[in-house]
Amino acid sequence: MSDIVNKKRADDVDRFVGEKIRERRIMLGLTQQELAKGIGVTYQQAHKYEQGVNRVSAGRLFEIARMLNTPVEFFFDGVGGETQRETNPRERMGLELSRHFSMIRNEKYQEAISSLARALADEK
Repeated sequence: MSDIVNKKRADDVDRFVGEKIRERRIMLGLTQQELAKGIGVTYQQAHKYEQGVNRVSAGRLFEIARMLNTPVEFFFDGVGGETQRETNPRERMGLELSRHFSMIRNEKYQEAISSLARALADEK
């Protein structure tokens, strides 16, 4: 009976991590295809990760975290009913900026915004 409980718990964690991957991907305005290409898997595999159907290996989760520009810990925030860390206003603004930036299709506009951000960051 204990093995069944442990298996269910592991499956629940897989689904939870998949939901967090999907949540972060959507926050950044990425499609499943873009995520899949960025981590070197098929669209179908990325979909299975998000659904919790296929378990994400540690190495793959590291790649996903890099692609989604977030620490690996993000995918476990709130697992097991633990309280999720609140996103502070600056993080929320950064996520919103990133999401909107990814929606800009004109590369010249993206470069202009990127140059502006670099200039403002260097401002003393």
